[in-house]
Amino acid sequence: MPQETLHHWHSLEATRVVEILGTSAQKGLSESQVEERREKYGLNKITTQKQQHALVRFLLQFHQPLIYILLVATVVTLLLGEYIDAAVIFAVVFVNALIGYIQETKALKAIDALSKSMTTSAQVIREGRKQVVDARQLVPGDVVVLQAGDKFPADVRLLQLRDLKADESALTGESVAVEKNTAPVEAEDVLGDRFCMGYAATVVTYGHGRGVVVATGDETEVGKIQQSISSAQELETPLTRKIKHFSRLLLWVILVLSVLVFAFGLWRGESAADTFMVAVALAVSAIPEGLPVAVTIMLALGVSKMAARRAIIRKLVAVETLGSTNVICSDKTGTLTENQMTVQQLVAGERCYEVTGLGYRPEGEIREQGKPTDLSANKALELCLKAGLLCNDSRLKEQDGQWRIEGDPTEGALVVTARKAGYTEEELAQQYPRRDVIPFESEYQYMATLHAGNAPVIFLKGSVEAVLERCTALLQASGKETALDKVGVQDQVEAMAGQGLRVLAFAYRQEKQAAESIGHEQVTSGFVFLGLQGMLDPPRQEAIGAVRLCQRAGIDVKMITGDHAATAAAIAGQIGLQGRKASESLVAVTGRELQHLSEEELATVAENTAVFARVSPDQKLRLVKGLQARGKVVAMTGDGVNDGPALKQADIGIAMGITGTDVAKDAADMVLTDDNFSSIEGAVEEGRAVFDNLTKFIVWTLPTNLGEGLVVLAAIVFGTQLPVQPVQILWINMTTAVLLGLMLAFEPKEPGVMDRPPRPVDEPILSYELIMRTLLVGLLLLIAAFGLYLYERRVLGATLAEAQTVATTVFVVLESAYLLNCRSLVRPLREIGYFSNKWVYVGIGGMLLLQVLYIYLPFMNTLFNSAPLGGMSWLRILLAGVLLFVIVSIEKYLRFRKGRSLRQFRVPSSESR
Repeated sequence: MPQETLHHWHSLEATRVVEILGTSAQKGLSESQVEERREKYGLNKITTQKQQHALVRFLLQFHQPLIYILLVATVVTLLLGEYIDAAVIFAVVFVNALIGYIQETKALKAIDALSKSMTTSAQVIREGRKQVVDARQLVPGDVVVLQAGDKFPADVRLLQLRDLKADESALTGESVAVEKNTAPVEAEDVLGDRFCMGYAATVVTYGHGRGVVVATGDETEVGKIQQSISSAQELETPLTRKIKHFSRLLLWVILVLSVLVFAFGLWRGESAADTFMVAVALAVSAIPEGLPVAVTIMLALGVSKMAARRAIIRKLVAVETLGSTNVICSDKTGTLTENQMTVQQLVAGERCYEVTGLGYRPEGEIREQGKPTDLSANKALELCLKAGLLCNDSRLKEQDGQWRIEGDPTEGALVVTARKAGYTEEELAQQYPRRDVIPFESEYQYMATLHAGNAPVIFLKGSVEAVLERCTALLQASGKETALDKVGVQDQVEAMAGQGLRVLAFAYRQEKQAAESIGHEQVTSGFVFLGLQGMLDPPRQEAIGAVRLCQRAGIDVKMITGDHAATAAAIAGQIGLQGRKASESLVAVTGRELQHLSEEELATVAENTAVFARVSPDQKLRLVKGLQARGKVVAMTGDGVNDGPALKQADIGIAMGITGTDVAKDAADMVLTDDNFSSIEGAVEEGRAVFDNLTKFIVWTLPTNLGEGLVVLAAIVFGTQLPVQPVQILWINMTTAVLLGLMLAFEPKEPGVMDRPPRPVDEPILSYELIMRTLLVGLLLLIAAFGLYLYERRVLGATLAEAQTVATTVFVVLESAYLLNCRSLVRPLREIGYFSNKWVYVGIGGMLLLQVLYIYLPFMNTLFNSAPLGGMSWLRILLAGVLLFVIVSIEKYLRFRKGRSLRQFRVPSSESR
């Protein structure tokens, strides 16, 4: 049946396709057939998925184990009549949920964009009459009429055409418009090689034709991509996985300790209400409430840094994922290359030349053996360049300092080369006024132009085979004609093709008398061969350096493109991509080879291969999954509809901002504003720096929770009242996280951030060294806070509110001191610069000012049960802070000297740098 995958439409003769579909190539379907099939297959539109309601997405922000504990604590505290405590706890939970909801960008718009990619109208033949209908009304068997500028309204098997070309870059990734024909191809041929097919969402760029609809709606190739996007797994990032694991572990620790504390209090004869408040204090102290807020804000700051490097982050978690990326799968055209066809080699008069300059900017020169050439010394070269400019319908334009081509990019490259040689369209048009033209047709593979003037001439341009067939002689550099060695020319073409060059041949014929028109019968023979021009889309120079940096940083770069294997391998070699062994030559694996591999075999090939060519959308998705199956953190670039599934499946999808489709951008986590691979490298560098700073924040904040928990446990063991109440713990955790911890987000990148390998996915956030440091600082906080609390309470006879205020302030001051130690996890403060991050001091000053308000403002005293302190209390607290700073600095110095932390944190030492 038409919509089922029983037929490879591209492998069948056109007449057989028409027969299977029960239609007529001349008359199309009848209205009754249309109604019957619409009833069976539905409208020609892509099914959209229903998105979650905004309220549901907000409520899901509370679906976290640690949040459940706080919510239960809120309810019970409320029932016990502690209204202020309950309000503060719930306020913290609500703020966290609100920030998470704002951050939420999971509801993708990709499917909506896919639906919009279908055309709104189509020319169709029904009952022998041509009519325009809504494209959604098309059914399999409809015969559609196509012309330049039309989008294919569905998947179509071409029946008749004339010079029809299609831009399929959005679907296949191939940068050059594809010449279509009606001949069937092999069943296993990939999308880019199915020349007898036209696919929904691609565009007719030249010519006209007629085809029969073979698939509509979800059954089209673009519809299948939508299904792949829907089924692509939404992956957790390395950091979120680690935090989730940490949260589960912490949940059980909190529950067990809280139950034990509650039971212990009841056993000692304490009231249930007081005992529960102690358990709540323990739970609140153990939960790092400020962590979600701080992580979100730090990631947002990372977003702004990346934006300055031309990388727009759509999903915050993508920032830290970049820091762990160890494989980048990049498209070729426009990302690793200029996306501007450029002539690089010329062969004329039996001499070989190189052309300097890249892109469409007409700057450069023609060189022979590294030296500028004299054009007048080679008549064949002169005429070859003129032929490229005159036998041409494209134009080079400058607008706002940018050079662009109007017309075919291949022809545009010939115009740019002639400009580099000093020729202009206006000058040659006067010297050789055009009289007639034979446009390029895929059937003939050449273009010819007739020119008047002092000596009428026909210039011929096209494929090497088509031009050589019409040539009987070769023009030498001296201007003399000699016998043409066609085998020698073919050898030269093969050598150029081996470098990934697309080769065009040029010839001319002097006419004895002027004529006003020419036809194919006038250009069958008698031409003189002028030479060859070889062109390619050159690699971006900045991409070469970026690839080298990525490789030095332990990141494997792979090229996945819809272009041909030889071209892909040649560009990859120029860019510096490497196979499994640097000494091995690059070989591109094609989509046809991939489709016969099992998932395990494909994963092996994906890991060991650097270049993939002529791949289909589902193969891109399989390659990403294969790499992930081998434990890789994969970044994938793309710009077309075909890239959507792979972009969503990748750990971080990167879309092109200039050439990218809406589907690609909506499926991606990051969008490049300049479509340049070097911007990816810059984003990875920023991502590593953000991950480093996030690690510093976690290392800074965890001792606080440990110290608070130990203080509560100490109070239980020694039978004292709580040195810090639940609301006071929340005050410490939330205010210090924002005013102190967040200042670490402004830490500059540490030296050598791109000289170390990616952080392993299974590596814990805290190393052994950091765990020991966390225990050390936690114990110091316990000694200082509990010790000064007891001193104030029992020695000085302070009130409970005053003693608790001292304990609370101890945490604030000691956290401020520890913050200075956390600016680098391994280096002393003097090495990184005392004032390289001035925001740290702004944060410390702001936190101390806020703590002063907490201590001395009456309404804060009421809200948090705080009380004013005397000068000696402040002195003791500040001395404790200085002592902590000195102790941690000594610990860091001892570990730094041993080099253990350097290996753990993968930061190169000054000697290695």
